[in-house]
Amino acid sequence: MTPGIDLNSDLGESFGEWRVGDDEAMFAIVSSANVACGYHAGDALTMAESAGRAVRHGVALGAHPGYRDLVGFGRRALDTSPPEIAAELLVQLGALDGVARGAGTRVRYVKAHGALYHRLAADERAAHAFVEAVAHYDPTLPVLGPPDSELERAADAAGLRFAREAFVDRGYVADGSLVPRGEPGAVVDAPAAAADRALELAETGGLTADDGSRVELAPDSLCLHGDTPGAVAMARAVRDALEGAGVEIRAFA
Repeated sequence: MTPGIDLNSDLGESFGEWRVGDDEAMFAIVSSANVACGYHAGDALTMAESAGRAVRHGVALGAHPGYRDLVGFGRRALDTSPPEIAAELLVQLGALDGVARGAGTRVRYVKAHGALYHRLAADERAAHAFVEAVAHYDPTLPVLGPPDSELERAADAAGLRFAREAFVDRGYVADGSLVPRGEPGAVVDAPAAAADRALELAETGGLTADDGSRVELAPDSLCLHGDTPGAVAMARAVRDALEGAGVEIRAFA
């Protein structure tokens, strides 16, 4: 059994009067928080509140940059060039890190969001541009992302630490990618099912795909989306199940 694993969530996604998820409850459950940096979601005040919550709860603060796409919540595939991806990453990372410093902490890792996350898994040029920008900003920052991806290979080439992520609230297909949103089985929203998946990942390193095959992921961190309906109940069920099985919840960064 894995003696310990990270539990992360995409948080800080409120924007102005638009409230997303229950960040106060989620920060008390997870060990790492991927905080939106204003491009796909979030704003300056939300980033500041997130940094303060990270300090209060002892949670690792991660930058969660995405495409410049508030309307599409960063989930639309955009034809952004690799140099622009790198520049926009630095703007987002620098913004959150500046706010974090004001709260007495720092950004401790980077994880891309949404459509950008999926592009970096498959697009070699984009992955290298993203990773090289992180390395230029701070070569000690780990990158959190999908296992056996172009992003992992780019991080290895740049000498950055790469942490492998698996999703307990999303379905997988046989090649290790996620079932596209909108298709049957894409989202797992039952707390008991999410807890079972988390235990399977922590104990075996893999999951059963939608076709019944086995997907090996060897994750360092398990993700729960903060905007999923019932996210707090799922997160509590996952944490309780892991700790009940003797798995320590601890930040990877």
